[in-house]
Amino acid sequence: FKMWPGRVICKLLSSGEKEVDLAVQSAKAAFKIWSQLSGMERSRVLLEAARIIREQRDEIATLETINNGKSIFEAKVDIDISWQCLEYYAGLAGSLAGEHIQLPGGSFGYTRREPLGVCAGIGAWNYPFQTACWKCAPALACGNAMVFKPSPFTPLSVVKLAEIFTEAGVPKGLFNVVQGGAATGQLLCHHPEVAKISFTGSVPTGSKIMEMAAKGIKPVTLELGGKSPLIIFSDCSLENAVKGALMANFLTQGEVCCNGTRVFVERKILDVFTKEVVKHTQKIKIGDPLLEDTRMGALINRPHLDRVQGFIKQAKEQGAEVLCGGDLYVPDDPKLKNGYYMRPCVLGKCTDDMTCVKEEIFGPVMSILPFDTEEEVVERANNTKFGLAGGVFTRDIQKAHRVVAALKAGMCFINNYNVSPVELPFGGYKSSGFGRENGRAAIEHYTQLKTVCVEMGDVESVF
Repeated sequence: FKMWPGRVICKLLSSGEKEVDLAVQSAKAAFKIWSQLSGMERSRVLLEAARIIREQRDEIATLETINNGKSIFEAKVDIDISWQCLEYYAGLAGSLAGEHIQLPGGSFGYTRREPLGVCAGIGAWNYPFQTACWKCAPALACGNAMVFKPSPFTPLSVVKLAEIFTEAGVPKGLFNVVQGGAATGQLLCHHPEVAKISFTGSVPTGSKIMEMAAKGIKPVTLELGGKSPLIIFSDCSLENAVKGALMANFLTQGEVCCNGTRVFVERKILDVFTKEVVKHTQKIKIGDPLLEDTRMGALINRPHLDRVQGFIKQAKEQGAEVLCGGDLYVPDDPKLKNGYYMRPCVLGKCTDDMTCVKEEIFGPVMSILPFDTEEEVVERANNTKFGLAGGVFTRDIQKAHRVVAALKAGMCFINNYNVSPVELPFGGYKSSGFGRENGRAAIEHYTQLKTVCVEMGDVESVF
């Protein structure tokens, strides 16, 4: 592959009813074999897959950069998180267990933690490989099979993951990939043999998936959008807070669901913080994402770039001030001239009622909002339909814990941002979805409990 921004790099056929059914039936056959293995046997295969990913890290990261447009520097981090995720769940696979409960008269009961069957994973285009690993690692560790549909904008790297699982020794068809858009996703959701759906994407699509799943009484995990608050108190380490704000807004060209795009700054330090953020934002190197020193690549496609530009135009009309960036960027390299690049944008003079502050832009756009008191900023931070993440920068650790306890968000950060260790659960409150990825919490979403009562004497009959 070569990086040709704005040009087609490959074409794939959408999976129709026949292909989706074949994938599900193949996964169902593999599930019968895989679910009968011990946790330790499954663990060894997952560890082998993690080893292969680690070994092929640079190659997979290059494929991901071409697939998505993010910098190769970031893509390598994504691949590292991916193999770490597989390693983590490989470690848990052998420890999955139920309980033994003593009952009167020597009788007893026990619970079995059993896999669900064939699970459907539907991924987003911002972290294609990593999202697939976040979904399939706990699913496979628990003994399930998975049929995964990547976004039609980023179809490539998940196919590589399927090849790696095959090489690692999973039964044929255990991790199956189908390609396509909404129609393919609907076929997966409605398929009678699909036991569970895990979706990452937008709130409107998540709502539709939940509706489809309800018809088949299927459990869902929804990891949806956000408009998360990042609260900067005047007693913070300013240098650290500025770095945090950049991490909270400009990773993957701002196309991150948990980004802290509403940056609330205590009025005492508003001017100095804003000046520093603008200075550092203007230094971000944009360009060829395959170059090691590039820190911001291209947005996913032209319609999305136009949408982000529309938000900036509307923000200006509503009274916001563009402090830097927001315009299209044309790299010097002629082969990149058709790429979907823009300069990262910082907006000042923002108010809570502006569209840029209320709605998820999903691009490199930071909105700065002043505040005066802790009580006020917590109320304003929570005044949103979203609840995915939130961050606090302060040297006062009591205040930090007090504020994050008051935030209605599933993923909170103190003096850092956008750190997602696989050991910790990830997911949101309110319209940002429910269920959790990562950590032990994900095990609950990929198993079901069976209770068994054992009578050691005669049945006590009421008849």
